[in-house]
Amino acid sequence: MSSPSLQQPSFLLANLKADATTKPLVQRCQDLLKIIDEYPPKELHLIFPWLVENVFGSLDGVVSGWNLRLLHSRSSDFNLVLDFLSPSGPMMKLVYKLQAEEYKYEVPVNYLPGPVKACIQEGVLPDCPLFHNKLQFPLPGVLTLNVALNPFEFFMFNLAYCLVAPRNCLQLQLCSSTDSAYFLLVDRYLKYFLPIEGSVPASPFTDSRGSVAAPSPRASSVSFAGYGVHSPSLLKHHIFHQPSVNADPAAQEIWRSETLLQMFVEIWLHHYSLDLYQKLQSPQVKEPFNPSEEHVLVVRLLVKHLHAFSSSLKPEPPPSPAHSPPHTSPLEEFKRVVVQRFVQQKLYLFLQHCFGHWPLDASFRAVLETWLSYIQPWRYTGEKPNAQPDQNRTVLDKWEPFVHENLLLYTKLFQGFLNRATRTDLVNAKNALMVFRAAKVLAQPNLADMIQRGEQLFLEPEQVLPHRQPRGYLTPGQGGCYLSPRQRMVTDTAFKVKSHVYSLEGQDCQYKQMFGSEVRAAVMRLIQIIAQARHTAKRISDQSSEAAAGGSFLSWFGLASSDLSNAFPGAEPEDSGEYLKKTHEFLDRALENLCHIFKLNQNQLAQLVANLGPAQDDGRANQLPDCVQGENGPVLTDLGRRQIINGLRRFEVQYQGDPELQPIRSYESALLVRLLYRASSLLNNRLQAQMGALCSRSDFLGRLGRRYLTDPDSCVRRSPMSRRALERRQQPRLSLRPLASYRTLLLLLLVYALGALLSLGPLCSTALLLMGALLYGVLMTLCAEKLKTQ
Repeated sequence: MSSPSLQQPSFLLANLKADATTKPLVQRCQDLLKIIDEYPPKELHLIFPWLVENVFGSLDGVVSGWNLRLLHSRSSDFNLVLDFLSPSGPMMKLVYKLQAEEYKYEVPVNYLPGPVKACIQEGVLPDCPLFHNKLQFPLPGVLTLNVALNPFEFFMFNLAYCLVAPRNCLQLQLCSSTDSAYFLLVDRYLKYFLPIEGSVPASPFTDSRGSVAAPSPRASSVSFAGYGVHSPSLLKHHIFHQPSVNADPAAQEIWRSETLLQMFVEIWLHHYSLDLYQKLQSPQVKEPFNPSEEHVLVVRLLVKHLHAFSSSLKPEPPPSPAHSPPHTSPLEEFKRVVVQRFVQQKLYLFLQHCFGHWPLDASFRAVLETWLSYIQPWRYTGEKPNAQPDQNRTVLDKWEPFVHENLLLYTKLFQGFLNRATRTDLVNAKNALMVFRAAKVLAQPNLADMIQRGEQLFLEPEQVLPHRQPRGYLTPGQGGCYLSPRQRMVTDTAFKVKSHVYSLEGQDCQYKQMFGSEVRAAVMRLIQIIAQARHTAKRISDQSSEAAAGGSFLSWFGLASSDLSNAFPGAEPEDSGEYLKKTHEFLDRALENLCHIFKLNQNQLAQLVANLGPAQDDGRANQLPDCVQGENGPVLTDLGRRQIINGLRRFEVQYQGDPELQPIRSYESALLVRLLYRASSLLNNRLQAQMGALCSRSDFLGRLGRRYLTDPDSCVRRSPMSRRALERRQQPRLSLRPLASYRTLLLLLLVYALGALLSLGPLCSTALLLMGALLYGVLMTLCAEKLKTQ
């Protein structure tokens, strides 16, 4: 493309599309920089939707764009992309240039979060004011509804949606999520628009239309019994008749910060409404959205930054009677309410869904750390930590209101984690580490006491509470403005705790206490499972050490296994040797922390471990898991599943098909295996009745026949086997397959060679072999009878 300033405006978009397939990214960025500087907004408006799609990819995932989630620091274009898309880069300059005008860009409602889309399709006003007054009437014959966003909103929507748009999952799994250009871009935007120090830089273009419209005024009177629950009658404002309301002029200062945060929260977290969350407890309901590990890591980045942003709130000066109340800037007011008002409910439902539906593997670590980051805001205050280690650092009393106002994120999510931990293989060091991490965080001094006091406040009878209308911060669903002046705080802490619980779980929720008898019993079960896993890890570690020692000796003879990870069945590379020592260490410390949280003494712990009884016996590991007999063989019970998961018992897995049809081994002649199988099948089909009659006899001949014609291991119960398969294996049959072994052939060759040296012909040697085999069978049968009589 020639100099951008000489191009005709009508050809600008066509030329950019052509250049996208022919020019390198460096040249395209240079051309775009000139275009953004030199072209007027009227012409830039035409290329903006295409440019945003070209960068972030299409919403349906067909166009991959610049592959920001796959672009890493090793790429030569990495720094170029970050500079072009940075909050103060050319792309944002284009956004601000268009923002100063009246331009709008449409997004199909189908790509909005599920609850928002459902509200719009039902004609109900969404809770988030970001989508108020944005609905566009469809043209005649068009069924698709759209929302019209201003340039800044449109850009932030696509930036946020890039994370959840369908992409090539295989390529994403091969890359580090936290090192991608997308992850670093999100971090830059958070630091720029939600600054921990200073204020948000002013827009280079004046804009009086960019503020986020506040929701329409609603009745502030809510019944006391509701405790903050959204009243359906207040939400049934028809969307097509929603009046336009001007925002507070003070909100102009931070409207971009508020828009960015709302867009991130809506696109990343708002996939589950309270009603939908309650329906998802039923296993028959299909999950509407499954976040990826990369998605969760970006959410954790958001949580950590919001805690740091909120903690940078300047302390209020003491009120002076001679002066008017100090003025609080919108940014400081925003910091005060950002976590509770914008994030809490949606993050709670998001994490609750992940706790209940995430696979039982080590990838859950991302979800766990996101949860632990949210419930520890004191880690992100910017204060220099004391010399004390983390587990000895006392949680200061000033954080007790946060704990109480987020009680469910401590108690209900801990119960969800407890449910996962009892079903997880804790012999695996990665899973053991997750149990240790959760127990370590909740065992911080003073934290468990704060949680317990919060539960006591929630359980206070309603009669003792003063009868008043709920005050404090109203949620958007109740008509509160995000940047409305801070109202007088509710003095009754119990009322605030009840409001929190009922607003997240519904008015009819049945609260289960974290320190109640039911959860305490579940913790006891977890402690027993941890003790069993410790014992199993130690036993397997000892077996691995013995195998390694034995292998070093046998390796002189070429008999050792080259892979020591196969020292025990089902082993993984990380589940052997030194890795298992880590497992033991993590589980030991997890036990200590759980005892500290629930105030268990050493005698109680010793009694719990002693109650395991014979489960700690090494010989028990060789027994079968607990199961019941079904129509098609043994069926595992819940106890049996836990025994297998924790390595306490196992089935000795063996081949269950026709023994004659096992895969040909390397020590067998393939040709002889096939020929001898045909010969044995022919004999078995012709003589099946005679062999059955012989083996059914109870005399000496019957026992001798059973020794040669039945599988001696067919009655040994090693692994689950259907009755039909078991009966088929117990039928008498002649097996000639051992003759196909090279070892057997070598022995036969030596016997015939020895017979030739002794002047014996092949027939005589064969007769001697058959007589020897018969004599061996007779002796073994007699010995077996003698052992039975003794």
